[in-house]
Amino acid sequence: MLLSLTLFLVSCAPPSLPSASVQAPDAFRNSTTVPTGFALADGSRSLTFPADFGAHEDFQTEWWYYTGNLENSEGRHFGFELTIFRIGLLPPTVQLPQDSKWYSHSLYFAHSAISDIASDDFYAFERYSRPGPGLAGAQAIPYRVWLEDWNIMEKTAGVYHLQAAQEKIALDLTLSDELGVVLQGDQGFTRGGDNPTNTAYYYSQPHLVADGSLRINGASYIVNGLAWKDHEFSSGTLDKNQIGWDWFSLQFEDGRALMLYQLRNRDGSPSDFSSGTFITGDGTPRTLERPNFSIRVLHTWRSPHTQGIYPANWEIHLDQPDCMLQVKPWTADQELHFPAVTYWEGAVHFDGTCDNLPVGGNGYIELTGYAGNLPLR
Repeated sequence: MLLSLTLFLVSCAPPSLPSASVQAPDAFRNSTTVPTGFALADGSRSLTFPADFGAHEDFQTEWWYYTGNLENSEGRHFGFELTIFRIGLLPPTVQLPQDSKWYSHSLYFAHSAISDIASDDFYAFERYSRPGPGLAGAQAIPYRVWLEDWNIMEKTAGVYHLQAAQEKIALDLTLSDELGVVLQGDQGFTRGGDNPTNTAYYYSQPHLVADGSLRINGASYIVNGLAWKDHEFSSGTLDKNQIGWDWFSLQFEDGRALMLYQLRNRDGSPSDFSSGTFITGDGTPRTLERPNFSIRVLHTWRSPHTQGIYPANWEIHLDQPDCMLQVKPWTADQELHFPAVTYWEGAVHFDGTCDNLPVGGNGYIELTGYAGNLPLR
């Protein structure tokens, strides 16, 4: 759910490209505008794999997002994030000059972060690159997404290798998909508002078994745990009345999983387009819509870096299954504060009950629009 983090880069597109009226089918008959040459997510396409693991250059914004909770043999806990974004500067229909490899339809940027819970330390880094002569890119077969030496690559079917290193931190992980792809929303099509451009295509791989190593300040740790992948692409924006979102990915110890996003209106109320998916142990998704779930903030945390006030403890209630979950960050300060964007992205743990049986697990939460210079519109 990082769509609006990318909007400042969209402004890099040449101003000579106008907007054009796009007629959307059936439920989206009202005309709207998207940049000329880019596609509108309208629910008309079916997601297929492995083709949709790769880039979608006919859409303007896209990201491949990995997070997870890890431990070493002594129980030392870590969180990690590796996300690579693609921004369409020009639609693929525009022919580029041939006199330089640096001309490109897209710009890539990436975020890598590690939370070291025992030392209460959080490390986060950012990179940018045009594809240029092989510096960044994304492809479906064989699956690979990269920005310089930050790399996500399929080793064999359903097994992926993640690598990222910068300054004090490095991660080197193998992720094995034991559940498969889950299509979010309506067969991978999601809506975030009334406007036909408040839409996206979105799927997850919510149960990736992780093994590998981390390096932090010269110390190496052999780790294992669980990771989560999201891939989302669109040419849309937030609704004009929305200021941000709270996004949750929770992995239960019994193999189930939960994705929720609560879009926030400018008056602080949750948008009616907030949604989610409860995923059973065999990968069957059940769509959750308001008012079939609620998220209540129990405590807040003030960032010493930006003075932003973030939620820091949550109570989540689901109707089906009947769940009451208490969710807490593993450590409070997991705020990514870069020159262009600021958001909180961190490892969490939870416990509670589902259908009167005890449950627990770990997850990740993303909070936007609470601090800093996040350009939402």
